[in-house]
Amino acid sequence: MKGSPLADRTQGATAASAPPSRPRLPLTQDTIKGIAVVALGYGIISGADAAVKWALPEVGVAVAMIWRGVFGMIAIAILSRGQGLVPVRRPLLALRSILHCAVTVSFYLAWFRGFPLGGSYAVNAAAPLMMTVLAIPLLGEKVGWRRWTSTCVGFAGVMVILQPGGELWRWEAGMLLAAAALLALTRIWTRVLARTDTPQAIAFALLAAHVPTGFLLLPVFPPLGPLIPAWDVTLCLAFLGLANGCAHFLFARAFAIAPVSALAPYEYTTLLWGGILGFLLWAEVPALNTLVGALIVMAAGLYNLHREHVRKREAEATARDAAQGPRP
Repeated sequence: MKGSPLADRTQGATAASAPPSRPRLPLTQDTIKGIAVVALGYGIISGADAAVKWALPEVGVAVAMIWRGVFGMIAIAILSRGQGLVPVRRPLLALRSILHCAVTVSFYLAWFRGFPLGGSYAVNAAAPLMMTVLAIPLLGEKVGWRRWTSTCVGFAGVMVILQPGGELWRWEAGMLLAAAALLALTRIWTRVLARTDTPQAIAFALLAAHVPTGFLLLPVFPPLGPLIPAWDVTLCLAFLGLANGCAHFLFARAFAIAPVSALAPYEYTTLLWGGILGFLLWAEVPALNTLVGALIVMAAGLYNLHREHVRKREAEATARDAAQGPRP
């Protein structure tokens, strides 16, 4: 993340791991534009998630994966005009794409089994907290006692959301927590990959991986009907793929031009979108513990970001003092 301690380590890790022969793409800094782009992406993907949750009972998990991949690739190819789609860091890009397929399967299976849209977003709110934890082994980030405390408080908020015996106390919630950890990992890798790969290559590889993954999963999640369903479901699935392609293109672009610390809070906007769409489409009303727990998780995540900015200012002040040398 450019402009933050985590960003410095991210770029350092990238420089150390990428051979000199690979072309380097400048990580430009345009935080305001990055925020606007990522917020738009979260709004679009929330609509896509509502569409697939509506279509899943008609087609099943594997078929939805295939449709998402096919139309997602079409959307990215159109947006990029077919340019910049060739990947550079193929192994890391492939691993990220496969892990994101696991995230997709987890959410699709949970929605297929009736898990509320807003509830799934509430559980996924732990992803920014998990980024704090994963940054320690992956990027050498040092986390002080304040951020450790707020992170623990945030995970306590997740338990408030789940509340043993409550409506979300289901095995699918554990699966979604594991998916949130994988999602946090892919978020970090997005910024790392932005040094060598274009946003369209990152997004295209992710959606392309959904197609073979979907076909491989057909024996596990067999189609509930023909691969090409009724026209209304087909339109819904086409929207799912096109919207996902646009959203992931926007995400990759945003993480390439703005630090993750500035973009992470906007992941919480999905809680608002999920609550609105869940209520309008399925009359889902979040329980009080879900709302309270989500607020706790959001507060902890925002505090972690605040502490990161504080450490950044302290590091900059120390660097200035060192450059100026001892005062007479």
